[in-house]
Amino acid sequence: MDNPDHGHQPVLLTETVTLLNIEESSTVVDCTTGRGGHAQAIGQKLGPSGNLICIDTDDRNLHYAKSRLADLPCKRRFFHANFSQIQEILRTAGIARVDAILADLGVSTNQLITGDYGLSFSNESPLDMRLDQRSHSTAAHLVNRLAEHDLADILFRNADERYSRRIARAIVEARKRKPIETTGELAQIVRSAVKGASRDAIDSATRTFQALRMEVNQELPALSALLSSVVALQQPGMRLGVISFHSGEDRIVKQAMRQWQADDLGVVLTKKPIAPTDAEIYANPRSRSAKLRGFEFRAGGDATSAVRQ
Repeated sequence: MDNPDHGHQPVLLTETVTLLNIEESSTVVDCTTGRGGHAQAIGQKLGPSGNLICIDTDDRNLHYAKSRLADLPCKRRFFHANFSQIQEILRTAGIARVDAILADLGVSTNQLITGDYGLSFSNESPLDMRLDQRSHSTAAHLVNRLAEHDLADILFRNADERYSRRIARAIVEARKRKPIETTGELAQIVRSAVKGASRDAIDSATRTFQALRMEVNQELPALSALLSSVVALQQPGMRLGVISFHSGEDRIVKQAMRQWQADDLGVVLTKKPIAPTDAEIYANPRSRSAKLRGFEFRAGGDATSAVRQ
């Protein structure tokens, strides 16, 4: 059952709204609307002439956000889509100019704790991991069908899993006996594979689940596609903010922004990524790995940043 009280703590909220430099008449795209936390704060800064474009791959969260954001003063449009489709979405919406774009790459708390997503090993649930139920490939498909070396590559590429080969080998051996169908089964296979080797404070299955979720939802290719689209959409003064939670994501964002600056397209607003304060981490432990980076496309002069470095 989807609890409406879950998933309401957007990370780096004040820092993100400041970085985006939103004015009343702005047009802002929230590429990962989720439960609407960032969108609500952004929309409150937009007046009746402002536009808020809300995108999310998860139609359940988007439906919730649509209700939550109903009282905002600005115009609102909602799109059940992947943010890699941002150019097509804006054409459909009849939007010619965008002033700010936000992409929060984390999953919502409700997605982690609601069993039917299959994202967590805290509860026994089907091994699904799709954020968009229109997708065909699930985590169960991957672990039961991919070759051992492909599984190992996914674990290493998407989660920097140092025991990727050992875990992949254990998965392949386990599926010979029976298909791996639940989150609990997979978590136990991973834990057994690295028992005595891993000294991490986190559960040894965490990175495997992260890597499979990212592969099922094609998160890194979608991010690269989004960044390419942002360049195509650039307008003088347009700002981009990206919140990442994984080193691979952050590396893609950092390299793209540095290249844009080298190409004289604008300026990086965050010399170092903005991280949560100790107070925020204490209040919301899931925020601890968040990193916010920002970029402003050239407006005919030097762009400046008012955000915390």
